[in-house]
Amino acid sequence: MPFEKVQPEKLSQGVVRQVEELILRGILRPGERLPAERELSERLGVSRPSLREALADLQVSGLLTSRAGAGVFVADVLGSAFSPALVRLFASHDEAVFDYISFRRDMEGIAAERAAQFGSDMDLKLIDSIFRKMEAAHLKKNPSDEAELDAEFHLAIIEASHNVIMLHMMRSMYDLLQEGVFYNRQVMFKQRMTRDMLLDQHRAINLGLQNRDPVEAKAAVAAHLDFVELALTNQQRADRNEILAKKRYEHEAEK
Repeated sequence: MPFEKVQPEKLSQGVVRQVEELILRGILRPGERLPAERELSERLGVSRPSLREALADLQVSGLLTSRAGAGVFVADVLGSAFSPALVRLFASHDEAVFDYISFRRDMEGIAAERAAQFGSDMDLKLIDSIFRKMEAAHLKKNPSDEAELDAEFHLAIIEASHNVIMLHMMRSMYDLLQEGVFYNRQVMFKQRMTRDMLLDQHRAINLGLQNRDPVEAKAAVAAHLDFVELALTNQQRADRNEILAKKRYEHEAEK
């Protein structure tokens, strides 16, 4: 018969499973510092020796890393998603930008559908809270806070889809976006009219989610990313025209 005696689980293994789940679900993020040993052992209700054993196992498995004098951190588990050579290739070819937007349109449309259907009330409350922060940041002249919240808003939707594969894949994509590999989000927020339109688009996405309407939410995401694609196309055209105009001006000045 295919039965074995049930073995009692070591406390350290319970800690390992809990930390693994938090990393898998994206609650503990790469680079995030864990609480100090005493605090963490109290929160988990285990002895410090059991905690140390669990942390050691998690470091061996590559999920945690220890820094001398600084503490224990979640490892950069997304670091190998794209090789440095591929990242450089993305950054040097314009077509990668539009492939990236197309990919986001597909993936985030699915995420919005799932979030509207399967997201918890707390998921939707978090998304709405981030949008309210975007509205407040919109009133500032400097668009940097609003641009950062833009990324948080989209990632919160992906988290609310409750698909861990999509979560980790898209988080790695957003890391590259924040580094300006695909395009500089600050460019999108240069003009007041563009900022107003982007905020309205995020409002429409949020409304679809709060209504728990998957069709409305997906359509709002598609409309938003269609606008982003058009805005970047126009920006690239304007940049090229500016270069040509500068050459004409310099040539005329030499006569």
